[in-house]
Amino acid sequence: MNFIKKIGLSNLLMLALCFMIIVIAEYLFLSGNKLHGIFIGLWAPTLLGVLIYLKLIEHERR
Repeated sequence: MNFIKKIGLSNLLMLALCFMIIVIAEYLFLSGNKLHGIFIGLWAPTLLGVLIYLKLIEHERR
């Protein structure tokens, strides 16, 4: 529980979403939809980049 408080619930949900996106992208890629798998797989780094950007903005306001 201390881990969840340290990271924050919104960050934990965003990381879970990125993990689900990676799993779905791998499933699509390995099932034969290679282009769809690659397209969906690129969403995870994009969301992580947005998360980092928002953290930097929040840190700078303090």
